[in-house]
Amino acid sequence: MNPLVFTVILFALALVVLAMLLTFIPVGLWISAMAAGVNVGIFTLVGMRLRRVPPQKIVNPLIKAHKAGLNVTTAQLEAHYLAGGNVDRVVNALIAAERAAIPLPFERAAAIDLAGRDVLQAVQMSVNPKVIETPIVSAVAKNGIELRVKARVTVRANIDRLVGGAGEETVIARVGEGIVTAIGSSIDHKAVLENPDFISRTVLTKGLDAGTAFEILSIDIADVDVGKNIGAQLQTDQAEADKRIAQAKAEERRAMAVAKEQEMKASVQEMRAKVVEAEAEVPRAMASALREGKLGVMDYYNMQNIMADTQMRDNIARSGRSDSPTDPNPKK
Repeated sequence: MNPLVFTVILFALALVVLAMLLTFIPVGLWISAMAAGVNVGIFTLVGMRLRRVPPQKIVNPLIKAHKAGLNVTTAQLEAHYLAGGNVDRVVNALIAAERAAIPLPFERAAAIDLAGRDVLQAVQMSVNPKVIETPIVSAVAKNGIELRVKARVTVRANIDRLVGGAGEETVIARVGEGIVTAIGSSIDHKAVLENPDFISRTVLTKGLDAGTAFEILSIDIADVDVGKNIGAQLQTDQAEADKRIAQAKAEERRAMAVAKEQEMKASVQEMRAKVVEAEAEVPRAMASALREGKLGVMDYYNMQNIMADTQMRDNIARSGRSDSPTDPNPKK
């Protein structure tokens, strides 16, 4: 083989191997770290490649932390990345906490980040408190008047309770509950309208930020509106319900009376039927007595005469009563 051709081939192979090495070994990143005064060995960067950790996601935050004067190691950042954390956000939070003189160790910042909270936002909220506006809370005073209240809650993040502490929803719910309790304990709604700060003082004394990731600094009543007269409405509804109950009971009594009247009419008709049936038996009994000789013909006629005489006396008696002076229509 021609020596010149062999030399060219060797040079080409060397260039390919060098390109592969430069691709696998971030020499430029190593040079940047050395220039920034961060001691990161070339074999450490190779180990990151082997562990499938992007070196730039570790070295760049490490340079940033070193320039800020933080004592953070490569192993800590790599371990946090392998655990699924955001290394750059944690380093930014540590730098912000250092500038604001807030004690925040790396372990706590990493734990907050792995818990799913934005540790940088938490540090910023510790420096610059956040204002949370509650939805309209409806409460009723003892005189039955509804008040609709909107409040603004100023909170500051509590770094020590970020892990395991309740969020903004819990704070809003507790503030709403405190507003309802404060208004509900007021005898007259006018007192609340005159002194809205009564609600703020009452709510703040309840320690609503216990167990949350925030510290409540102040509660300001933004708006108070008068709503419906709930007491009068409840009394009206109660009166309507009582009226319906009374109507139902009256209808029940009427139905029972109608049923009893129908029962009495049926009883009277039954008695009349029995009387008619008994009257029908009288001629049969007399005929049977005549046939059997228990009643004579003269006895029968005497009985008829007595009945006729009795009927005549009744007619005369009725006629006499009609002709009396007290009768309004005397017979002429």
